[in-house]
Amino acid sequence: MIQSVLSTLYQVIVPLSIPVIVGALLGRFKNLDTKPLLTLYLYFLTPAIILNTLATAEISMDDVYKTLAFSLLNLIFLWAIANIVGKLLKLDPSEVSGLTLISTFTNSVNYGLPLVLLAFGQLGLDKASVYVIGQMIIVNTIGVYFAARSQFSVKNAVKSVFSLPAIYAALLALLLRIFSLHLPAEVATGVALVAGGYSPVVLAILGAQMVKVRNMPSARKGQSTFWTGLSIRLILAPLVAYLGLSILQITGTLFSVLLILASMPVAVNAVVLAERFNASPELVSKCILWTTLASFLVLPVLIVLVQGA
Repeated sequence: MIQSVLSTLYQVIVPLSIPVIVGALLGRFKNLDTKPLLTLYLYFLTPAIILNTLATAEISMDDVYKTLAFSLLNLIFLWAIANIVGKLLKLDPSEVSGLTLISTFTNSVNYGLPLVLLAFGQLGLDKASVYVIGQMIIVNTIGVYFAARSQFSVKNAVKSVFSLPAIYAALLALLLRIFSLHLPAEVATGVALVAGGYSPVVLAILGAQMVKVRNMPSARKGQSTFWTGLSIRLILAPLVAYLGLSILQITGTLFSVLLILASMPVAVNAVVLAERFNASPELVSKCILWTTLASFLVLPVLIVLVQGA
């Protein structure tokens, strides 16, 4: 078991950590501005990898239905846990909102996709694509509600979803599959070329963002809420995901991929929502940093367990 974990740590986490470390160093010593890179990531790299993956993905409609059902069921379970814990600990509304963001949203895009590709190959990436697109939609709709509550606007949430080109890339890929069409060979080659740059760029962004999160001021109060959020994301989230997958009778590679994606650290964009709507941004940012660092040890164990199942 220990040998398998160390092997996975070396084969999967070490390659991923190199661009993360480089990004962190650039953020620390060169004050890397991630805003232009985030624009590149949102409007160029993400649509390319989604179009490239979905257009050629070997995934059945049954997998699509199961993935969407799991996404919603897992979200409901984690939302319920965060709210129950919030009431038990008598947290104020902003802390409950922050705890909900920590519990429900994972870094499945700029950390999860490269991890799945290395751990499970192209087949794993194919199966992960539907989950990731679903997460993009959920974060920009339900995520806004979790962060804002009283300030929530359905119109603005929907507008934010359809301002992302990744949605249109997914729709194009869906149309191509429905009508059994293909992109021209030259265009497909260009899209694949862009998609190939996705992993190193987004992982470098993650590293730079972790440095920024670390440098954010942190309040001394709310330590119990911090440890609660950490426990939910690192311990309860994988158990809840396993329960949801078992209820839906999901097995095989899809089971492994969804369990890993649901067990990822807190989503980096959760702190953006937390800051915008005053949902305990200090708490959220602190949990992003520590769940990401802890994931370098936790995820190899989970990968070994699901690969051996």
